[in-house]
Amino acid sequence: MGVELLTERYQSQMAGVLSCYDRIIIQGTVPKWCYAQGMTDYFYEHQIRIFDYLRWAEPLRDAIRESLEHMAAENGIEIEFIRSKKNGFRQEKRVQELLDQRGEEPGLVCILSAMEPCGSYKPWHDKKTHQTYLKPADGKCLHYDVYFIDPDLGLCSVRVPTWCPFRLQVYCNGHSYLARQLSQRQIEYRVLDNAFGWIADLEQAQKLADHFSVKMVHRKLDQFADRYCPVVRQFGLSYHWSLEQVELATDLVFAKQVDLQ
Repeated sequence: MGVELLTERYQSQMAGVLSCYDRIIIQGTVPKWCYAQGMTDYFYEHQIRIFDYLRWAEPLRDAIRESLEHMAAENGIEIEFIRSKKNGFRQEKRVQELLDQRGEEPGLVCILSAMEPCGSYKPWHDKKTHQTYLKPADGKCLHYDVYFIDPDLGLCSVRVPTWCPFRLQVYCNGHSYLARQLSQRQIEYRVLDNAFGWIADLEQAQKLADHFSVKMVHRKLDQFADRYCPVVRQFGLSYHWSLEQVELATDLVFAKQVDLQ
């Protein structure tokens, strides 16, 4: 006997079904910098002393901080530093509070910062082989979580470390994307938490969800990197993007509340 799907079991009681992407997390790495040997080769190719690594990286750290501080000032917000997450602070709750105040208009929502672990490199000289190179090292650096409303993707965030090799983490949500598309086409809908409770034109909504464009997302990612981590582009380098987590959601809309009880 085959597995009975919920959509089959409750077909007569449902008002509609919608499938779309949900939580999407994407990692951004700089190909020549994202591993120790590559970073070592880059230094030798550009005639930078291995033991000048800290001196080389510090101005880049300062440039990222200055860029985001300037961005915050231009948008009339203050960067909020999170000293500890052990006291029950939840970033999602804080972001939602600000969204309730400002609305869903495109633009910067907030910038949160915290000292977080980060992978990096340290100079090393091997006395046996007489080779000097960079080796992997764990440490901590200031991270910025930039939350903003993108005109097409809706609510997004970019996590920006201030220390080389500047690995980025980008978050977006397929429900948020679809909500923006529906609003742009003046199709009414109602959201319950992170799901659609009702959509005026469910068929059109499914078509919009099915046309989620990878090329569009890739273009957005490059824009986000240039905007929030501008130090990489000055070296003639760009980010490589890889999927860390992708969720596909199916929203089941029942015609009557009693059918769910």
